[in-house]
Formats: sequence, structure tokens, C-alpha cells
Amino acid sequence: MTDRSMSGKTRVCGVIGDPVEHTMSPAMHNAAFRQMGLDYCYVPFRVKSEDLGRAIDGMRALNIRGLNVTIPHKVSVIPLLDKLDPLAEKMGAVNTIVNDDGVLTGYNTDALGFLQALLEAGIEPGGKNLVILGAGGASRAVSFILVERGGHLLILNRRLELDWAEELADRLSKTFKEEVKALELVEANLARALDKADILVNATSVGMSPNTDETPVPSTLLKPDLVVYDVVYNPVKTRLLREAEAVGAQTISGVEMLVWQGVLAFEMWTGVKPPAELMRGEVIKALEA
Repeated sequence: MTDRSMSGKTRVCGVIGDPVEHTMSPAMHNAAFRQMGLDYCYVPFRVKSEDLGRAIDGMRALNIRGLNVTIPHKVSVIPLLDKLDPLAEKMGAVNTIVNDDGVLTGYNTDALGFLQALLEAGIEPGGKNLVILGAGGASRAVSFILVERGGHLLILNRRLELDWAEELADRLSKTFKEEVKALELVEANLARALDKADILVNATSVGMSPNTDETPVPSTLLKPDLVVYDVVYNPVKTRLLREAEAVGAQTISGVEMLVWQGVLAFEMWTGVKPPAELMRGEVIKALEA
């Protein structure tokens, strides 16, 4: 959609968060709406925490078709919605809202997008040994979908926030009746964990631009039969992924999770499968700019 072709029939989607200046979603979604010939547009809305209730009222009043929800609203938006998808309810976090004639349903396409990227790469996480670094929002999305899928999980987090990891492990263990452990992220624990691991996920921000020379894992611990998935998407190829590739490991960039969560949200709003390849291209173009 260009501005000129908007009409009284144009459906509006968008993202709410604070900040939203750096979001890749408008470029990705608007390019897909144009290519598919859909009368939709996607707009970023900066919403402060104290205005969240009014923003959701506004979604109903203006009949906004769909919203992505980003930091800091993924948890606080839940009581304002009418329905929750079972996975979003278990996780206690929502990143996508669908508005069906004033009935607002919350989903978590972060989790589903993370899984979809693995499946697209030909990797089934069920039954595999998984090591996840970090215990924040990204780790929560990833952990829930992986345990639900039947993966065996170990969460490693730095000492300062080890209680977050223990809390997450406890919640996962209770929800899925599957033992999930949490340990301190130190080299000895990491070495032992990676020795048995099939898949390593970095769900921390270590290695994110501008600190692109950082990595959460010493390269000596990486091995060829490991799948290394970094949820950081800027840069597209982090130091962790470069070093994993160098030892012959299979790697997945955070761009894939970003794209697939967008693809799934797009489909929920429009009922149409969008061109993932085009959306990926738009994200990479925006990152390189």
C-alpha cells in the first residue's frame, strides 16, 4: 500500500511498544501487503506503559485489525484481552493480537516463529538435548515452545539473574511435567552441557550490535554436530554464528525467527500466506541500511 491508495476500506495493523523507532516490522509487512495486493497498512505506535489500556481501547474503537506487541507490554497487555491462545496463556506473554469485530485474542508468534525457523532448516527439536543461554523474554518464548515440542532443556544464565532462570525452569517443569534445570552460565557448566547438546540457542543479547565482537560461547566449545541458533538478528551473522560455521556446525540467524514470527502474524490477520522470502529480504535490507 502507498499512502495514495489508502481508502475507507484499508485495514490497519501495527506494533505497540516503547521504543518502536528501530522496528523492522513495518518494512517487512508493508512490502508483503503490496506484493499480495492486500488493502492493508502497518504502522508503528509508540505507547508508554501508563497508556497501554487506552491504546487497547483505541484498537477496538478504531477497529485496528491486528497488533504486534513488543517491550515493555508483552505481559501487561494480557488482562486487557478477551481471549488467549493456550500457548500464550502458559507462557504468560503475548506478542500478537487479532481483532475479530471487537474480540481481541492474544497469541505468541515469537515462540511459533522460533520453532518454524528450526523446522524450515530441517531440524525437529523433539527428543533433542537443548542448551539455552539467558532467561529473559526471548528465552521464555523459546523454552516454552521447545519443551512443549518434547525437547530436553537446560537453561544457563549469569549469576546475577540466576533466580530468573531457576524460576523459568520451575515453571516449565510444572507446566509440562518434564524436568528442566537451570545452572550458572560459566565455562565449566557450558562445556559439560555442550558435550551432550544437539542444539544450542543464544537467547541473550551478547553479540548484538554495536558489541559485535562479543560471544557468549568460547569457540573451543563449539563442535560440528551442533546446531547453533542465535536469536540476535543485528548483525545478521553474529560472532557466535561465524565461529560455529567455521567448525562446521549448522547455524540459524535471529533474522529467521523475526521473519517467521512476522509471517505467522500476517497470516492470522489476513488469512493469506505471505512471501517469507520477500519479508526476509526487506529485513536484511533494513539491517544493512
